[in-house]
Amino acid sequence: MEKPREGMSATGVAAALCGGLALAYPTYLALMYRSHDWIIAANGRPAITDFLVFWLAGRSALHGAAATAYDPHFLHAAEAAAAGHAFTGALPWRYAPHFLFVVGALALLPYLIAFLVWVAGSLAIFALTIGRIARTRIAMVLACATPAVFINAICGQNGPLTAALIGGTLLTLEEQPILSGIFLGLLSYKPQFGILFPLVLVAGGYWRAFGAAILASAGVVLASSMVFGSNSLWAFVHFLPITSNELLIHGVNGFGKLQTVYGLVRWLGYANADAWVAQGAVVLAVCTALVWLWRRELPFSLKAAALAVGVLLATPHLYAYDFAVLIVAFAFLYRERGFDLVEMTGIALANLCVGLFLFFPSPIGLIALVLSTALVARRCAQHMRSPARAAAHVLSPV
Repeated sequence: MEKPREGMSATGVAAALCGGLALAYPTYLALMYRSHDWIIAANGRPAITDFLVFWLAGRSALHGAAATAYDPHFLHAAEAAAAGHAFTGALPWRYAPHFLFVVGALALLPYLIAFLVWVAGSLAIFALTIGRIARTRIAMVLACATPAVFINAICGQNGPLTAALIGGTLLTLEEQPILSGIFLGLLSYKPQFGILFPLVLVAGGYWRAFGAAILASAGVVLASSMVFGSNSLWAFVHFLPITSNELLIHGVNGFGKLQTVYGLVRWLGYANADAWVAQGAVVLAVCTALVWLWRRELPFSLKAAALAVGVLLATPHLYAYDFAVLIVAFAFLYRERGFDLVEMTGIALANLCVGLFLFFPSPIGLIALVLSTALVARRCAQHMRSPARAAAHVLSPV
């Protein structure tokens, strides 16, 4: 009975530390707000953050001019006018038109309230999803303690929403495939995070979810075209490669912000072609590994964890706020069985790397992806060697 007590102590300490972080984040954000470093600048106008793009795109949609949100020159002028001063850098609107339903609703609110509602609401959905996956309420607190959540709160980004949709897709895939497909269809607002799902759905034989995802995607496209005009869809298609070229090929926001193999190669000074070769090799390796895993007799939780990490590895367009998706992978690992000391250490180091991006803006998030990949591969190898032994010597659940 001694070992369970030691395990309980270890997880208890980890939970206490994470709970402290979860409480520290809003305290620090409140101090940032008081010093005009968060949401509202010293001139009383909105600070230059990603959420300003969301809010202005929503206002364009409400005024019947949704397509103008995709024009980077028009949007930049609107951002400068809202902030009350000119600024350099690109803050484009590059999401599928059905995301305008969300930001349009937020644009009905004053900017400050809209920002707070968005951050709190998306975080709540994210935390509830992680709690359902891990099957423990304390996971909701642990999810809120990840540095990716803090980064999202600072800039008002959508990482928690993306993670919740990926988590919801995987959580319901086996027992509620139609609902799973609907979640996946909604994820098409950021299509780069859904490109691996058709591969694993076909490999695993999840045809009902695959069909539901196609219908859901078509449905939201049709609905957005009817509400916001078909020109919004054509504007999205037209400006998407233009925006991609600016962010990837020309690196207008800096290659150090891209947490991908592509970003690392460009950050090191190599050419665009070299970066695509490296990224392509990673995509090929990820696709091969996922097909192999999803066709084997392994616990579904391990397959889901592998896919959540693979989604982040495969896209060349990944930012620090997107690492909320990593918590989905960790939650599925915990769902399969509790963490051992090696896993707790690896998860802590992965989150530390994500948090260090705030102090060292570089592709340091790749280290978090490597650590996460190693943890998932280790768990899969343990289970294939001996399922009974894989469940031994783990820390007691919180």
